[in-house]
Amino acid sequence: MKRILITGAAGFLGSHLCDRYIKEGFHVIAMDNLITGDIKNIEHLFKLKQFEFYNHDVTKFVHVPGKLDYILHFASPASPIDYLKIPIQTLKVGSLGTHNLLGLAKEKNARILIASTSEVYGDPLVHPQTEDYYGNVNTIGPRGVYDEAKRFQESITMAYHTYHGVETRIVRIFNTYGPRMRLNDGRVVPAFIGQALRGEDLTIFGDGMQTRSFCYVDDQVEGIYKLLLSDYVFPVNIGNPDEITIKEFAEEIVKLTGTDQKVIYKALPIDDPLQRQPDITKAKEILNWEPKTGRSQGMKLTLEYFKSFSSKELQKSEHRDFS
Repeated sequence: MKRILITGAAGFLGSHLCDRYIKEGFHVIAMDNLITGDIKNIEHLFKLKQFEFYNHDVTKFVHVPGKLDYILHFASPASPIDYLKIPIQTLKVGSLGTHNLLGLAKEKNARILIASTSEVYGDPLVHPQTEDYYGNVNTIGPRGVYDEAKRFQESITMAYHTYHGVETRIVRIFNTYGPRMRLNDGRVVPAFIGQALRGEDLTIFGDGMQTRSFCYVDDQVEGIYKLLLSDYVFPVNIGNPDEITIKEFAEEIVKLTGTDQKVIYKALPIDDPLQRQPDITKAKEILNWEPKTGRSQGMKLTLEYFKSFSSKELQKSEHRDFS
């Protein structure tokens, strides 16, 4: 049985990856310090012999006994609300944490996949974004702690590959949504759904003409799974190229929820990207991957998840559209 370490395992994407690798017959070692993750996301796996959990901060030395075949490094605050509140921890998990896990991969002769992000492109001057675009990032802006942590993460990963011969993979994740997103994480999908279910007006930051491209979580997980098992060492965009303006998306949410909320506008946050759309040519050619879940279908599944929340859980959450 192959053994895989998944960091950030109690988070949104990490928990879905745990499910997928359990399903594929792996022994999953889950690791999370629960600073933003939720143990509820993986508690259904605790009864399984092929699953184990460690409450640990990867910025400290990481030890895993026995053999290790693969590592997925998904430990990092990914929500703007989180990384604005804990900027130093965000930088440390992208630097010290990545260094520790690359060292572990080297020691165990394991293949490691690093979760990067479309945020390495910053507020892009190239559209759609291809993997060979270097980005337009403000290193000292409020988003810099996350953007630069991920850019450094990619650099040290490639250094370990070229200098130490570690088998590395890098996925650049574009906006992903689905069940297990935190209602109050500040990103646009849970923010709009939460506001609609509470009967509040939907808040748009800026004029609503900025664009996003939303990928359903099952499609994202499939892309990551294929990339890990591929032979490609350079970054690969995984996302859904179906682009939509935030204004149009707000209108879709109102229609989906059957509510009649108004849309209100507030000032656009600093360095918020005006366009976000992945070029997935490499994913198609190298991984034979492309998203299969349309936004209409994916949003219905996501809405059903949030409708299961109690009225107390649906209490007002902070919304900062740094999606």
